[in-house]
Amino acid sequence: MCQHQPPCPSAESADRDAARPRACHPEQGWSLLCNGVLLFEDTGELLPNGQIIAPHRPTGVAA
Repeated sequence: MCQHQPPCPSAESADRDAARPRACHPEQGWSLLCNGVLLFEDTGELLPNGQIIAPHRPTGVAA
């Protein structure tokens, strides 16, 4: 799917959030990444295969 050089990380890789956005809708709280991942503003994700990744926003405050 990705035609960038170097290619964006795949939807299966741990760094999938680093892919470039293809469509951004901040008013709706989501972005579609180049690798097919739907990334939500709460850091939740929907992968192309239908798998849901729960939000993983940091909850602690640095000292």
